[in-house]
Amino acid sequence: MWGTVTWDKMSDRFEALEQQLEHFIENTRQLGITVSDFQPQGQNVLNQKLHTMVTGMQEIDKLKNQVQDVQVPLEVFDYIDQGKNPQLYTKDCMEKALMRNEAVKGKIDAYKKFKGLLMLELYKVFPNEMNKYRAMRDERPS
Repeated sequence: MWGTVTWDKMSDRFEALEQQLEHFIENTRQLGITVSDFQPQGQNVLNQKLHTMVTGMQEIDKLKNQVQDVQVPLEVFDYIDQGKNPQLYTKDCMEKALMRNEAVKGKIDAYKKFKGLLMLELYKVFPNEMNKYRAMRDERPS
């Protein structure tokens, strides 16, 4: 659930836009065919295709308010520009987060080990002070 909108409602919003975009893309393809093989007697067909394009743009414009609150990372557009599936962006982000998590976990473990060795060496050199330190630490509420 994102905010007050459930995933099903989000999906419905995207479904309508996706269908409209698919129709628009198909109409654009057909218009390209019509224009590339244009004959003067096909002017009415061209006008009809252009009208369909304008209507399609108006329909897409009406749907923009339904997805206006959706934020898309700019990197997703880089993936699209590179011809990659934008869903790979999420996968790549998760993999990067896991690698960073492992690196941070390694650092934490190293610091814990360092702390243990430091405490041991300090205890050898300053046993009285370390006993006082430990007593103070044990008295502190966690």
